[in-house]
Amino acid sequence: MDRRTFNTALVSAAATSIAGCATSGPGGSGGRAVFYQCVGDRITHWDVDADNAALTRNASVTVPSNVQYVWPHPSRKYLYVSSSDAASGNAPNPGKVHRLSALRIDASGALAMHGEPAALPQRPIHHSVDARGAYALTCYNSPSNLTVHRINNDGTVGAQVQQTSKIDVGIFAHQVLTTPANRSAILVTRGNRPEAKKAEDPGALKIYNYRDGQLSPLANLPVGGKGGLGYGPRHLDFHPTQPWAYVCVESQNQIHMHLLQGDSLTAEPAYNKSTTVGNYDIHFPQSAGAIHVHPNGRTVYVSNRASATVDFSGKRVFRGGENNIAVFSINPSTGEPTLIQNADPQSFHIRTFSIDPGGKIMVAASIMDMSVRDGNNVRYVPAALTVFRIGDDGKLSFVRKYDVELGGKFQWWTGFVGLAA
Repeated sequence: MDRRTFNTALVSAAATSIAGCATSGPGGSGGRAVFYQCVGDRITHWDVDADNAALTRNASVTVPSNVQYVWPHPSRKYLYVSSSDAASGNAPNPGKVHRLSALRIDASGALAMHGEPAALPQRPIHHSVDARGAYALTCYNSPSNLTVHRINNDGTVGAQVQQTSKIDVGIFAHQVLTTPANRSAILVTRGNRPEAKKAEDPGALKIYNYRDGQLSPLANLPVGGKGGLGYGPRHLDFHPTQPWAYVCVESQNQIHMHLLQGDSLTAEPAYNKSTTVGNYDIHFPQSAGAIHVHPNGRTVYVSNRASATVDFSGKRVFRGGENNIAVFSINPSTGEPTLIQNADPQSFHIRTFSIDPGGKIMVAASIMDMSVRDGNNVRYVPAALTVFRIGDDGKLSFVRKYDVELGGKFQWWTGFVGLAA
């Protein structure tokens, strides 16, 4: 894909973006943005004051089960929410209520259900909407799977599109999205780490031709030269103006940069960097998480997560590891990411974070509360929304935290959305 074609494609692709959600474009540049927070089956709307790095809580709505992921329509008039009552990861509870719902966004950012939710075959882990706003693509982790649903002209969720080609969906799919030109789609399959009684499952980037909701095989990228072993990718994000894709490699705590090549990616990354301060064995429960390129294209961010516990005086306390946002400057000529900061959110297990459309602030969301050893005592740290101000150099400055009462649920997704004019 040449530079002119890529930049033209980005004009279309940017309309689909939810700033700091999966693709980084403007998410409604020049207008007002709101922030949505999901805890369990509840989605709460917050008003945003980016200049003062502040959020104001508003009303909430509920969906049929616990929110897994969220994505806006290019018009920014509708929000698509995947939900499930299943347990996360490879847990044995498959659940029964798996849905893809459309919600209408009014001029204030308030949400309301829009049409009937579509039943999904199993627990969804991620979904996205293509650049035309014509189809929603949903992936599932256990077992790995992928479906496509039409989006009706009125924004409601339509029928599932039956695929005419057989595609390889890998092991433990974790993200699916179309490329900027909307001619191909990428399924990020994480695989699984080795366990005491189970060998490692390989990871890969599965790339498909994409047209009118139909997928067909294009490329399989088991990065690293070992058939996907030692490679556990989670999510990727595209640079807003250059043909560069940045991949968060969860199991190895790395960030990779691939070049877009035609409708595919280069088979191996041009750059491979660590996201953490320390080095961790594959068996230590340290993982990279979300990844988002700043709207100005000068910085890319990755969350580092740790939440395992050990016993201390009869209580479960934090075992150790890193919980931070890794900040990488991007070389404007080569796309090389260089680590310049690991910013502390003062909370644990940042599964999701988001950048406002103007690029001024970031909100990082922890999915759980935690007890921490403090000398001979134990200190409780609640789940939170952590607000950072973003400097001209891309570095993060802590501003404030909003503690979150989880009530036994997870704070699974949060994000900024630019409102329609």
